[in-house]
Amino acid sequence: MILALFIILLLIGLPIAIVVMTTAIGYILNSGNFGLFDSLPQQLFGGIESYGLLAIPLFMLAGEFMNEGGLTKRLVAMASVFVSGFKGGLAYVNLIANMMMASIMGSAVAQIAVMSNVMVPEMEKKGYDRAYAGALTAAGGLMSPIIPPSMLFVIYGVLAQIPIGDMFIAGVVPGLMMGTGFILVVALLGLKYNYPKSAKITLSEARSDLLMGLPSLIIPVVIIGGILLGIATPTESASIAVVAALVIGKYVYKELQFKNFGSLLFNTALNSSAVIFMVAGANLLGWALIFEQLPQTVAAWLAALSDDPLVFLLLVNLALLLVGMVIDGIAALVMVVPILLPIAVNVYGIDPYHFGVIVCLNLVLGLLTPPVGSGLFVAASMSRVPPTAIFKALLPFLAMSMFILLLLIWQPWLVTGLQKAL
Repeated sequence: MILALFIILLLIGLPIAIVVMTTAIGYILNSGNFGLFDSLPQQLFGGIESYGLLAIPLFMLAGEFMNEGGLTKRLVAMASVFVSGFKGGLAYVNLIANMMMASIMGSAVAQIAVMSNVMVPEMEKKGYDRAYAGALTAAGGLMSPIIPPSMLFVIYGVLAQIPIGDMFIAGVVPGLMMGTGFILVVALLGLKYNYPKSAKITLSEARSDLLMGLPSLIIPVVIIGGILLGIATPTESASIAVVAALVIGKYVYKELQFKNFGSLLFNTALNSSAVIFMVAGANLLGWALIFEQLPQTVAAWLAALSDDPLVFLLLVNLALLLVGMVIDGIAALVMVVPILLPIAVNVYGIDPYHFGVIVCLNLVLGLLTPPVGSGLFVAASMSRVPPTAIFKALLPFLAMSMFILLLLIWQPWLVTGLQKAL
């Protein structure tokens, strides 16, 4: 009955936070254990009573300041210097700039929206197909939830009760693998299609773009460097990044205006509150599922299928690919982690960081796959191209993502090696 209630509420289009809360309340009513209602407010509050969750609004605010303050376009200009005169150079610029932005924004959909505005018109002007330009930008957005900082990693760290900084470190190598893999796809496609060469820039222009872009690089250095060196927590790094983006946008580039602060703060509050409300609801549902001993039931069922951790991960990833196609990545994460993580760690002995990176990367693919695919539809809307055309052009990048996902499943040290070395 509870599963049926969950599916019905999901299909009629209620917000996922309301779906999970209503399902949990339905379980309590169905069980007849009305004493659980006494703990319900405590469980809701307990879901968001985490210092790590403060990083989400701070990273969002840093992204807003960067976009409004002109830091984003300086990073794109800086990336252009390194591929001056290359065949298909602007495609590489798109990916390099996306990697830079991924180390700042942490949200794939936000990054796709921002970079589509910047890159798609420019690529079309230089002779690229508009659908390909939109697909490439959308593919670049896949790196945002993997290269730290990442909202998915923050939420996973809170749900798994593991240090978020260590989770960020676990995502560095997979994120670089994604970037390298996408660059390889562009190079291979360049052998088939006659991509235009990027314009050569003079030495003085290159020097100017590099110098103007250097202040923008302070932000990823602050975020990643502070975490890797153990100087600051992810939340502290995020707060420093907000101040840095504010100072650079206002006083260095002089494009950030105080009169726009109201709308920037409102957007940040609106977007972050939706995510945090979802986490609170997920904690309530997870509490009900644990009380019902659902993880133990699922664990027994999976153990009967196979006791091989690799087979377990392949089964989980197959299921998550289907889940990610119909449910938003964050919503799916908060629903599946309370069930699957205890099984992965306690039954199969899988490292929680390894499991987290695999789950997050898997669910990110759902952003660009129908029927829901919020990232796909954002890219289509911003590029003014039908979603089917974007999806067709995306297929080589999705294939590369799947290959990297399988590689990470097979070789856990690719995720945990850097973390253990530090």
